[in-house]
Amino acid sequence: MADKFKLTKLEKAWVLYDVGNSAFILLVSTLFPIYFNAIAQNAGISQTDYLAYWGYATSAVTLIVAVSGPVLGTVTDFKGLKKPVFLASMFIGVIGCSLLGFTQSWLVFLIVYIISKCGYSASLIFYDAMLGDVTQPERMDEVSARGFAWGYIGSCIPFVAGLALVLSAKRLGIGQLAAMTAAFVVSAVWWLAASVPLWTTYQQKHYIPAGRQLVRSSFRRLAATIRNMRQEKQVFVFLLAFFCYIDGVYTIIDMATAYGTALGLDTTGLLLALLTTQIVAFPSTLLFGRLSGRFSSRLLISACIIAYTLIAMFAFTLDSQVKFWILAVCVGMFQGGVQALSRSYFAKIIPPEKSGEYFGIFDICGKGASFLGTMLVSITSQLTNNINYGVGSLVLLFILGFFLFQKSCREN
Repeated sequence: MADKFKLTKLEKAWVLYDVGNSAFILLVSTLFPIYFNAIAQNAGISQTDYLAYWGYATSAVTLIVAVSGPVLGTVTDFKGLKKPVFLASMFIGVIGCSLLGFTQSWLVFLIVYIISKCGYSASLIFYDAMLGDVTQPERMDEVSARGFAWGYIGSCIPFVAGLALVLSAKRLGIGQLAAMTAAFVVSAVWWLAASVPLWTTYQQKHYIPAGRQLVRSSFRRLAATIRNMRQEKQVFVFLLAFFCYIDGVYTIIDMATAYGTALGLDTTGLLLALLTTQIVAFPSTLLFGRLSGRFSSRLLISACIIAYTLIAMFAFTLDSQVKFWILAVCVGMFQGGVQALSRSYFAKIIPPEKSGEYFGIFDICGKGASFLGTMLVSITSQLTNNINYGVGSLVLLFILGFFLFQKSCREN
């Protein structure tokens, strides 16, 4: 039997994709909002509307993936289809990421961003569904945690390179927006390169035999699964819980820089604080992976949700750079743990041969984006004209998610 903490070649290749795609999502939470803010200001967009438009764009991604993800995920459960659909999604994300810096219109930027983020989010559906093919059930918590952990620290490499370009733009004789464009391209290349080991080594082990009329058959299977979902009470209630608490988590990730920028905090300080989040998340996520061998994932997930509830409450008071740094460190301590353990927990309670189908539904609940959370922040911010109230409203999602998760644990 393999050493529990030593990854196989295939597990390493799977983990490496997290290293690659995490570079994109780090840009989404750091440089993308700053770039968008610059071109939005040039177009006369107010700070409140800037934050709202960014939230609406993020919500649009979720709606698109929510419609297409489950169907595509169901299709990829057929033999030999998971890898090619995964690659197509990944390439859409990579190409979109590299093109974003060349757009000068705020509206065009949002459209390209939506397309690129949809590719990223869709690729994660199939990537997560691969977990059952690359490892064994007893290793899922550890391998999932390794993916997020190395993703956090690995994403820092292209980010630091891009940040160095942005901060040194004047000395290099280039504009800041041009430096950001270069940073986007660097991250896209990093994402692509880190994907190569997975697509060259992955083989689909769990699948449904392919027959005729794949698309029609996929719709029938998906409809049957949705109809029967309420009978699978543990899976159904967990998805409801996950929908609530992970929406809050991803909203904080997606809108952190936009939030700080709208508050008028120093841009450089915001970027360094969010880089600190990635660094703190690396050992913290590895720790959660090790703790999963001693404590149940149910207990650890519950602890993470409680921590995020307190973090959202703290956001009500955010009015300085120091508090933003505190927020960034606290998020880093629990972000990877709740993501990794939720992913592996779900993988263990679903049929492995239907992983694409189930993870397509899983993604609706907020894997690559956050519809309910971003809408809640955007609408509350505009109704109250207070950004802190908008972010603080996420407390409601975490409280509801916690109680639903406890209910799902009792359904086992």
